Amino acid sequence: MSIDITSVHAVEILDSRGRPTLAVTVKVADGQSFRAGVPSGASTGSGEAVELRDDDPARFGGKGTLVAVGNVNGPINDRVTNQVFADLAELDRALVDLDGTPNKSRLGANAIVGVSMAAARAFAAVAGVPLWRYLTPAGVTPVLPVPHFNVINGGMHAPNNLDFQEFMLAPIGAPSYAEAVRAGAEVYAALKARLHAAGYATGLGDEGGFAPDISRPEDVLETLVGAITDAGYTPGHDGIAIALDPASSEFYRDGAYHVADQSLSSSDMVAYYADLVGRFPIWSIEDGLAEGDWDGWADLTKRLGETIQIVGDDIFVTNPAIITDAINRGVANAALIKVNQIGSVTETLAAMSVCRDAGYAAMVSHRSGETEDAFIADLAVGSGCGQLKSGAPARGERVAKYNRLLEISDSEPSMTYAKN
Repeated sequence: MSIDITSVHAVEILDSRGRPTLAVTVKVADGQSFRAGVPSGASTGSGEAVELRDDDPARFGGKGTLVAVGNVNGPINDRVTNQVFADLAELDRALVDLDGTPNKSRLGANAIVGVSMAAARAFAAVAGVPLWRYLTPAGVTPVLPVPHFNVINGGMHAPNNLDFQEFMLAPIGAPSYAEAVRAGAEVYAALKARLHAAGYATGLGDEGGFAPDISRPEDVLETLVGAITDAGYTPGHDGIAIALDPASSEFYRDGAYHVADQSLSSSDMVAYYADLVGRFPIWSIEDGLAEGDWDGWADLTKRLGETIQIVGDDIFVTNPAIITDAINRGVANAALIKVNQIGSVTETLAAMSVCRDAGYAAMVSHRSGETEDAFIADLAVGSGCGQLKSGAPARGERVAKYNRLLEISDSEPSMTYAKN
Protein backbone atom coordinates (compact mmCIF):
# COMPACT_ATOMS: atom_id res chain seq x y z
CA MET A 1 0.00 0.00 0.00
CA SER A 2 1.21 3.50 -0.82
CA ILE A 3 1.90 6.41 1.50
CA ASP A 4 1.52 10.13 0.94
CA ILE A 5 4.28 11.92 2.86
CA THR A 6 3.39 15.39 4.12
CA SER A 7 6.71 16.16 5.84
CA VAL A 8 9.98 14.76 7.10
CA HIS A 9 11.83 16.38 9.96
CA ALA A 10 15.10 15.59 11.73
CA VAL A 11 16.52 16.74 15.04
CA GLU A 12 19.99 16.26 16.49
CA ILE A 13 19.91 13.92 19.51
CA LEU A 14 22.53 12.03 21.53
CA ASP A 15 23.46 8.41 21.05
CA SER A 16 24.41 6.02 23.84
CA ARG A 17 28.00 7.29 23.89
CA GLY A 18 26.95 10.92 24.34
CA ARG A 19 27.71 11.78 20.72
CA PRO A 20 25.29 13.43 18.30
CA THR A 21 23.10 11.49 15.90
CA LEU A 22 19.70 12.06 14.28
CA ALA A 23 16.09 11.29 15.03
CA VAL A 24 13.86 11.50 11.95
CA THR A 25 10.07 11.82 11.89
CA VAL A 26 7.99 11.09 8.80
CA LYS A 27 4.39 12.37 8.70
CA VAL A 28 1.80 11.01 6.30
CA ALA A 29 -1.46 12.34 4.92
CA ASP A 30 -3.72 10.73 7.53
CA GLY A 31 -1.89 12.63 10.28
CA GLN A 32 0.20 9.77 11.68
CA SER A 33 3.87 10.28 12.54
CA PHE A 34 6.64 7.69 12.52
CA ARG A 35 10.04 8.13 14.13
CA ALA A 36 13.45 6.50 13.76
CA GLY A 37 16.66 6.93 15.72
CA VAL A 38 19.86 6.59 13.68
CA PRO A 39 22.70 4.41 15.03
CA SER A 40 26.38 5.26 14.71
CA GLY A 41 29.45 3.00 14.64
CA ALA A 42 32.89 3.27 16.22
CA SER A 43 34.69 0.34 14.61
CA THR A 44 33.86 0.99 10.97
CA GLY A 45 34.78 -0.45 7.60
CA SER A 46 36.43 1.84 5.07
CA GLY A 47 33.74 1.03 2.51
CA GLU A 48 30.78 2.06 4.66
CA ALA A 49 28.33 4.65 3.40
CA VAL A 50 29.39 8.06 4.68
CA GLU A 51 28.10 9.18 8.04
CA LEU A 52 27.99 12.95 7.59
CA ARG A 53 29.54 15.00 10.41
CA ASP A 54 29.86 18.78 10.69
CA ASP A 55 33.63 18.89 11.33
CA ASP A 56 33.06 22.01 13.42
CA PRO A 57 35.55 21.83 16.31
CA ALA A 58 33.44 24.27 18.32
CA ARG A 59 30.60 21.73 18.63
CA PHE A 60 30.96 18.17 19.96
CA GLY A 61 34.59 18.04 18.89
CA GLY A 62 33.57 18.19 15.25
CA LYS A 63 31.09 15.29 15.58
CA GLY A 64 27.92 17.36 15.26
CA THR A 65 25.21 16.32 12.81
CA LEU A 66 23.54 19.65 11.99
CA VAL A 67 24.51 19.37 8.32
CA ALA A 68 22.80 15.97 8.07
CA VAL A 69 19.80 17.36 9.97
CA GLY A 70 19.63 20.24 7.50
CA ASN A 71 19.74 17.81 4.59
CA VAL A 72 16.69 16.00 5.94
CA ASN A 73 14.79 19.19 6.67
CA GLY A 74 15.82 20.81 3.38
CA PRO A 75 16.47 18.86 0.16
CA ILE A 76 15.09 15.50 1.34
CA ASN A 77 11.92 17.08 2.69
CA ASP A 78 11.50 19.02 -0.56
CA ARG A 79 11.97 15.85 -2.63
CA VAL A 80 9.60 13.48 -0.85
CA THR A 81 6.76 15.61 0.53
CA ASN A 82 3.43 15.87 -1.22
CA GLN A 83 4.31 12.81 -3.25
CA VAL A 84 2.79 9.35 -3.14
CA PHE A 85 5.23 6.45 -2.95
CA ALA A 86 4.02 2.98 -3.90
CA ASP A 87 6.49 1.17 -1.66
CA LEU A 88 9.65 1.58 0.36
CA ALA A 89 11.86 0.59 -2.55
CA GLU A 90 10.53 3.51 -4.59
CA LEU A 91 11.16 5.95 -1.75
CA ASP A 92 14.68 4.63 -1.11
CA ARG A 93 15.51 4.91 -4.82
CA ALA A 94 14.40 8.52 -4.75
CA LEU A 95 16.69 9.22 -1.78
CA VAL A 96 19.68 7.48 -3.35
CA ASP A 97 19.14 9.30 -6.64
CA LEU A 98 18.81 12.62 -4.84
CA ASP A 99 22.15 12.04 -3.14
CA GLY A 100 23.76 11.08 -6.44
CA THR A 101 27.03 9.72 -5.00
CA PRO A 102 28.19 6.09 -4.73
CA ASN A 103 28.58 6.31 -0.95
CA LYS A 104 25.86 8.77 0.10
CA SER A 105 28.45 11.40 0.90
CA ARG A 106 26.40 14.41 -0.27
CA LEU A 107 23.34 14.03 1.93
CA GLY A 108 24.85 11.57 4.41
CA ALA A 109 23.93 7.96 5.03
CA ASN A 110 22.80 8.97 8.52
CA ALA A 111 20.25 11.34 6.97
CA ILE A 112 19.03 8.89 4.33
CA VAL A 113 18.77 5.84 6.59
CA GLY A 114 16.77 7.75 9.20
CA VAL A 115 14.16 8.67 6.60
CA SER A 116 14.17 5.11 5.23
CA MET A 117 13.64 3.52 8.65
CA ALA A 118 10.85 5.92 9.64
CA ALA A 119 9.16 5.44 6.26
CA ALA A 120 9.30 1.65 6.68
CA ARG A 121 7.26 2.09 9.84
CA ALA A 122 4.81 4.26 7.93
CA PHE A 123 4.36 1.65 5.19
CA ALA A 124 3.82 -1.06 7.81
CA ALA A 125 1.18 1.00 9.59
CA VAL A 126 -0.68 1.78 6.38
CA ALA A 127 -0.62 -1.91 5.50
CA GLY A 128 -1.98 -2.72 8.95
CA VAL A 129 0.83 -5.10 9.86
CA PRO A 130 3.66 -5.03 12.43
CA LEU A 131 7.01 -3.77 11.17
CA TRP A 132 8.57 -7.25 11.17
CA ARG A 133 5.80 -8.53 8.93
CA TYR A 134 6.23 -5.66 6.48
CA LEU A 135 9.96 -6.38 6.30
CA THR A 136 9.43 -10.10 5.55
CA PRO A 137 10.38 -10.92 1.93
CA ALA A 138 8.16 -13.21 -0.12
CA GLY A 139 8.87 -16.85 0.60
CA VAL A 140 10.72 -16.16 3.87
CA THR A 141 9.54 -17.49 7.23
CA PRO A 142 9.96 -15.06 10.14
CA VAL A 143 11.79 -16.49 13.16
CA LEU A 144 12.87 -15.25 16.57
CA PRO A 145 16.66 -14.84 16.40
CA VAL A 146 19.31 -16.25 18.70
CA PRO A 147 20.51 -13.24 20.74
CA HIS A 148 24.25 -12.70 20.87
CA PHE A 149 25.07 -10.87 24.10
CA ASN A 150 28.33 -8.93 24.08
CA VAL A 151 29.36 -9.45 27.69
CA ILE A 152 33.07 -8.54 27.60
CA ASN A 153 34.20 -5.49 25.64
CA GLY A 154 37.66 -4.62 24.37
CA GLY A 155 39.21 -2.94 21.36
CA MET A 156 37.44 0.26 20.27
CA HIS A 157 34.63 -0.39 22.75
CA ALA A 158 36.53 -0.23 26.02
CA PRO A 159 39.50 1.55 27.66
CA ASN A 160 41.41 -1.64 28.48
CA ASN A 161 44.30 -3.66 27.03
CA LEU A 162 42.12 -6.31 25.40
CA ASP A 163 42.69 -6.32 21.64
CA PHE A 164 39.67 -8.46 20.74
CA GLN A 165 36.61 -6.22 20.66
CA GLU A 166 33.66 -8.47 21.53
CA PHE A 167 33.11 -11.71 23.40
CA MET A 168 29.50 -12.82 23.04
CA LEU A 169 27.22 -15.41 24.60
CA ALA A 170 24.90 -17.21 22.17
CA PRO A 171 22.21 -19.34 23.92
CA ILE A 172 21.89 -21.66 20.94
CA GLY A 173 20.52 -24.53 23.00
CA ALA A 174 17.73 -22.55 24.68
CA PRO A 175 14.24 -23.97 24.13
CA SER A 176 12.72 -20.54 23.40
CA TYR A 177 13.67 -16.93 22.87
CA ALA A 178 12.48 -15.97 26.36
CA GLU A 179 14.66 -18.67 27.89
CA ALA A 180 17.59 -17.48 25.78
CA VAL A 181 17.23 -14.00 27.26
CA ARG A 182 17.02 -15.44 30.76
CA ALA A 183 20.16 -17.47 30.16
CA GLY A 184 22.06 -14.45 28.87
CA ALA A 185 21.04 -12.32 31.84
CA GLU A 186 21.89 -15.02 34.37
CA VAL A 187 25.33 -15.68 32.89
CA TYR A 188 25.95 -11.92 32.73
CA ALA A 189 25.28 -11.73 36.48
CA ALA A 190 27.49 -14.74 37.16
CA LEU A 191 30.24 -13.20 35.05
CA LYS A 192 30.13 -10.00 37.08
CA ALA A 193 30.47 -11.99 40.28
CA ARG A 194 33.37 -14.03 38.89
CA LEU A 195 35.22 -10.94 37.67
CA HIS A 196 34.69 -9.18 40.99
CA ALA A 197 35.97 -12.20 42.91
CA ALA A 198 39.11 -12.21 40.73
CA GLY A 199 39.76 -8.56 41.57
CA TYR A 200 38.81 -7.07 38.20
CA ALA A 201 36.84 -3.86 37.80
CA THR A 202 33.35 -4.41 36.47
CA GLY A 203 32.84 -1.12 34.64
CA LEU A 204 31.10 -1.30 31.29
CA GLY A 205 32.24 -0.72 27.73
CA ASP A 206 30.26 1.02 25.01
CA GLU A 207 27.99 -1.95 24.40
CA GLY A 208 27.23 -2.83 28.01
CA GLY A 209 29.77 -5.61 28.39
CA PHE A 210 32.27 -5.63 31.22
CA ALA A 211 35.67 -4.13 30.45
CA PRO A 212 38.19 -5.88 32.71
CA ASP A 213 41.86 -5.18 32.15
CA ILE A 214 42.61 -8.62 30.69
CA SER A 215 44.87 -8.79 27.66
CA ARG A 216 44.86 -12.47 26.62
CA PRO A 217 41.76 -13.70 24.75
CA GLU A 218 42.33 -17.16 26.24
CA ASP A 219 41.90 -15.76 29.74
CA VAL A 220 38.62 -14.12 28.76
CA LEU A 221 37.36 -17.34 27.19
CA GLU A 222 38.22 -19.35 30.29
CA THR A 223 36.38 -16.79 32.40
CA LEU A 224 33.31 -17.02 30.16
CA VAL A 225 33.23 -20.81 30.30
CA GLY A 226 33.44 -20.57 34.09
CA ALA A 227 30.60 -18.04 34.25
CA ILE A 228 28.38 -20.18 32.02
CA THR A 229 28.97 -23.11 34.34
CA ASP A 230 28.48 -20.95 37.46
CA ALA A 231 25.05 -19.95 36.18
CA GLY A 232 24.04 -23.59 35.74
CA TYR A 233 24.30 -23.83 31.97
CA THR A 234 26.32 -26.03 29.63
CA PRO A 235 29.04 -24.40 27.52
CA GLY A 236 28.63 -25.39 23.87
CA HIS A 237 26.08 -25.89 21.13
CA ASP A 238 23.68 -27.74 23.42
CA GLY A 239 23.67 -24.83 25.84
CA ILE A 240 25.46 -21.50 25.52
CA ALA A 241 28.12 -21.10 22.86
CA ILE A 242 30.60 -18.24 22.46
CA ALA A 243 30.89 -15.89 19.50
CA LEU A 244 33.84 -13.58 18.85
CA ASP A 245 34.19 -10.28 17.06
CA PRO A 246 37.92 -9.52 17.25
CA ALA A 247 37.51 -6.56 14.83
CA SER A 248 40.95 -7.43 13.50
CA SER A 249 41.35 -4.37 11.30
CA GLU A 250 41.83 -2.39 14.51
CA PHE A 251 44.95 -4.33 15.56
CA TYR A 252 46.41 -4.94 12.09
CA ARG A 253 49.34 -2.69 11.26
CA ASP A 254 52.65 -2.92 9.42
CA GLY A 255 51.58 -6.18 7.82
CA ALA A 256 50.96 -8.03 11.08
CA TYR A 257 48.27 -8.67 13.68
CA HIS A 258 49.21 -7.46 17.15
CA VAL A 259 47.41 -9.47 19.84
CA ALA A 260 48.43 -9.61 23.50
CA ASP A 261 52.04 -8.62 22.78
CA GLN A 262 52.30 -11.08 19.90
CA SER A 263 53.00 -10.11 16.29
CA LEU A 264 51.24 -12.60 14.02
CA SER A 265 51.19 -13.08 10.28
CA SER A 266 47.90 -13.76 8.51
CA SER A 267 48.55 -17.52 8.51
CA ASP A 268 49.61 -17.35 12.16
CA MET A 269 46.33 -15.61 12.97
CA VAL A 270 44.34 -18.34 11.23
CA ALA A 271 46.25 -20.98 13.20
CA TYR A 272 45.58 -19.03 16.40
CA TYR A 273 41.83 -19.07 15.74
CA ALA A 274 41.94 -22.77 14.96
CA ASP A 275 43.60 -23.38 18.31
CA LEU A 276 40.97 -21.32 20.16
CA VAL A 277 38.13 -23.12 18.38
CA GLY A 278 39.67 -26.46 19.36
CA ARG A 279 39.91 -25.45 23.02
CA PHE A 280 36.74 -23.42 23.63
CA PRO A 281 33.03 -23.66 22.64
CA ILE A 282 33.29 -20.99 19.91
CA TRP A 283 30.66 -21.20 17.21
CA SER A 284 31.18 -17.92 15.30
CA ILE A 285 34.06 -15.55 14.49
CA GLU A 286 33.35 -12.14 12.98
CA ASP A 287 36.02 -10.01 11.35
CA GLY A 288 38.74 -12.48 12.24
CA LEU A 289 41.08 -10.80 9.76
CA ALA A 290 41.56 -7.26 8.48
CA GLU A 291 39.22 -5.99 5.79
CA GLY A 292 41.97 -5.86 3.15
CA ASP A 293 43.38 -9.34 3.87
CA TRP A 294 41.32 -11.18 1.25
CA ASP A 295 43.80 -14.05 0.87
CA GLY A 296 43.82 -14.53 4.63
CA TRP A 297 40.02 -14.52 4.68
CA ALA A 298 39.95 -17.27 2.05
CA ASP A 299 42.45 -19.26 4.13
CA LEU A 300 40.41 -18.76 7.31
CA THR A 301 37.24 -19.85 5.52
CA LYS A 302 38.90 -22.94 4.08
CA ARG A 303 40.40 -23.85 7.46
CA LEU A 304 37.36 -23.30 9.71
CA GLY A 305 34.36 -22.64 7.46
CA GLU A 306 33.09 -26.22 7.72
CA THR A 307 33.31 -26.07 11.52
CA ILE A 308 32.11 -22.63 12.56
CA GLN A 309 30.47 -19.50 11.21
CA ILE A 310 32.88 -17.01 9.61
CA VAL A 311 31.25 -13.57 9.51
CA GLY A 312 32.31 -10.63 7.36
CA ASP A 313 31.61 -7.13 8.70
CA ASP A 314 34.18 -4.45 7.83
CA ILE A 315 35.12 -6.40 4.72
CA PHE A 316 31.47 -6.60 3.48
CA VAL A 317 29.88 -3.39 4.91
CA THR A 318 26.37 -4.75 4.14
CA ASN A 319 27.04 -4.10 0.45
CA PRO A 320 25.31 -6.55 -1.93
CA ALA A 321 28.02 -6.18 -4.60
CA ILE A 322 30.88 -6.82 -2.17
CA ILE A 323 29.09 -9.79 -0.63
CA THR A 324 28.52 -11.23 -4.10
CA ASP A 325 32.24 -10.88 -4.86
CA ALA A 326 33.13 -12.56 -1.56
CA ILE A 327 30.81 -15.47 -2.30
CA ASN A 328 32.50 -15.97 -5.66
CA ARG A 329 35.93 -15.88 -3.98
CA GLY A 330 35.05 -18.32 -1.20
CA VAL A 331 35.40 -15.73 1.53
CA ALA A 332 33.41 -16.23 4.78
CA ASN A 333 30.08 -18.03 5.07
CA ALA A 334 28.05 -15.29 6.73
CA ALA A 335 27.59 -11.51 6.66
CA LEU A 336 26.95 -9.01 9.41
CA ILE A 337 24.04 -6.74 8.58
CA LYS A 338 23.95 -3.08 9.69
CA VAL A 339 21.28 -0.82 8.22
CA ASN A 340 23.32 2.37 8.52
CA GLN A 341 26.38 0.70 7.01
CA ILE A 342 24.78 0.64 3.55
CA GLY A 343 22.38 3.51 4.21
CA SER A 344 18.84 2.39 3.38
CA VAL A 345 16.44 -0.36 4.40
CA THR A 346 15.91 -1.55 0.81
CA GLU A 347 19.64 -2.00 0.20
CA THR A 348 19.91 -3.83 3.53
CA LEU A 349 17.22 -6.28 2.47
CA ALA A 350 19.02 -6.71 -0.87
CA ALA A 351 22.23 -7.66 0.95
CA MET A 352 20.35 -10.23 2.99
CA SER A 353 18.75 -11.60 -0.17
CA VAL A 354 22.21 -12.14 -1.68
CA CYS A 355 23.22 -14.09 1.44
CA ARG A 356 20.04 -16.15 1.42
CA ASP A 357 20.34 -17.09 -2.26
CA ALA A 358 23.97 -18.19 -1.79
CA GLY A 359 23.38 -20.16 1.39
CA TYR A 360 25.30 -17.64 3.49
CA ALA A 361 24.08 -16.90 6.98
CA ALA A 362 23.34 -13.35 8.14
CA MET A 363 23.45 -11.69 11.56
CA VAL A 364 21.64 -8.40 12.14
CA SER A 365 23.66 -6.01 14.28
CA HIS A 366 23.40 -2.83 16.32
CA ARG A 367 26.21 -0.24 16.45
CA SER A 368 28.32 0.94 19.38
CA GLY A 369 26.47 4.26 19.31
CA GLU A 370 22.80 3.36 19.70
CA THR A 371 19.44 4.92 20.49
CA GLU A 372 16.37 3.37 22.07
CA ASP A 373 15.08 2.55 18.57
CA ALA A 374 14.41 -1.19 18.22
CA PHE A 375 14.09 -1.31 14.42
CA ILE A 376 16.74 -4.00 14.04
CA ALA A 377 14.75 -6.40 16.24
CA ASP A 378 11.90 -6.35 13.73
CA LEU A 379 14.41 -6.64 10.88
CA ALA A 380 15.97 -9.74 12.43
CA VAL A 381 12.56 -11.39 12.80
CA GLY A 382 11.17 -10.41 9.42
CA SER A 383 14.28 -11.38 7.48
CA GLY A 384 14.28 -14.83 9.05
CA CYS A 385 18.06 -14.62 9.49
CA GLY A 386 17.96 -16.21 12.94
CA GLN A 387 20.68 -14.09 14.58
CA LEU A 388 20.85 -10.71 16.30
CA LYS A 389 23.57 -8.98 18.27
CA SER A 390 22.64 -5.93 20.28
CA GLY A 391 25.20 -5.78 23.06
CA ALA A 392 24.95 -6.96 26.65
CA PRO A 393 21.71 -7.75 28.48
CA ALA A 394 22.18 -4.34 30.14
CA ARG A 395 21.80 -0.62 29.26
CA GLY A 396 18.51 0.66 27.93
CA GLU A 397 19.54 1.14 24.32
CA ARG A 398 20.73 -2.49 24.16
CA VAL A 399 17.88 -4.22 25.98
CA ALA A 400 15.32 -2.21 23.98
CA LYS A 401 16.03 -4.58 21.09
CA TYR A 402 15.92 -7.73 23.21
CA ASN A 403 12.73 -6.53 24.92
CA ARG A 404 11.08 -5.81 21.58
CA LEU A 405 11.75 -9.43 20.64
CA LEU A 406 10.14 -10.55 23.90
CA GLU A 407 7.04 -8.58 22.90
CA ILE A 408 6.99 -10.17 19.46
CA SER A 409 7.48 -13.59 21.03
CA ASP A 410 4.53 -12.98 23.34
CA SER A 411 2.26 -11.76 20.54
CA GLU A 412 3.27 -14.59 18.19
CA PRO A 413 3.46 -17.71 20.40
CA SER A 414 3.73 -20.04 17.41
CA MET A 415 6.80 -18.29 15.96
CA THR A 416 9.88 -20.49 15.89
CA TYR A 417 13.02 -19.71 17.88
CA ALA A 418 15.96 -20.07 15.50
CA LYS A 419 18.28 -22.50 17.24
CA ASN A 420 21.45 -22.63 15.16
